[in-house]
Amino acid sequence: MPIRITRNVKPDFTDERGKIIKLLDDGKTSIKSALLITCKKGAVRANHYHKKDTHYVYMLHGSMEYTEQDLKTKKTEAVVVNKGDMVFTPPMTPHVMRFLEESAFLTLATESRSHEHYEDDTVRVKII
Repeated sequence: MPIRITRNVKPDFTDERGKIIKLLDDGKTSIKSALLITCKKGAVRANHYHKKDTHYVYMLHGSMEYTEQDLKTKKTEAVVVNKGDMVFTPPMTPHVMRFLEESAFLTLATESRSHEHYEDDTVRVKII
């Protein structure tokens, strides 16, 4: 159950105007939701898994400890995610995020994140 993290995502193109950083371009993934989420130091988010949703989290600034749990064995693995890192979470993967400082990240998800339907795909667990 290795955590799928890309460290320090590099720009694909740089010129005098700035940089272009390709976060996702696999031609297969259908993103239905994009969220900008801010967090205070010490905040805990997630402690859940999604039945169908797959998502990518790209850290804009700050840092978090990201932990995944194996659904069957309950074994956990954690990594620190820093600015410029991106972590991928497939369906049926319990995960939790604990923010080490004030932070902001983008979540790109394959299912709608509308408030009225979000809980239909979400199973709450307690990892931390």
